[in-house]
Amino acid sequence: MSAGMSTINTVLKAGATASALTQLCKIKSYPQLGGERETIETTDMEDNAQTFVPGVQSVSAMQFTCNYDKEKYASIKETANTDQIYELDFGADGKDGKFSWKGQHDVFVNEGAVNGAREMTLSILPSTEIYNKDAATQFPG
Repeated sequence: MSAGMSTINTVLKAGATASALTQLCKIKSYPQLGGERETIETTDMEDNAQTFVPGVQSVSAMQFTCNYDKEKYASIKETANTDQIYELDFGADGKDGKFSWKGQHDVFVNEGAVNGAREMTLSILPSTEIYNKDAATQFPG
């Protein structure tokens, strides 16, 4: 039985190329990486039971919560809506896994509350599958 792993040292990076990836901001939370595949029903009148084949994977915008920082917000906003490569590293230098995808991001400031932290949400719309960089199947770069 394996022990659970901490989210400490989880880092979100982005850049125009794989060799230019830098940390976007310190993140407080990250979303599910990908989604379940849709199914396509293939049942015909001769079948005794429903049959299915795998369809496309459902992936929506990925939202990362970060503490608001005026300079980081401005820096992230500068590269908003441009094609980027993203990488989410688990553990120091990604020792527990690295996941990568392409897409575009935007950032907005969250609502506030009494005695609450100022936060911003970094929303990334993926344009490729999310690849495990330790696995054999990954996009080049």
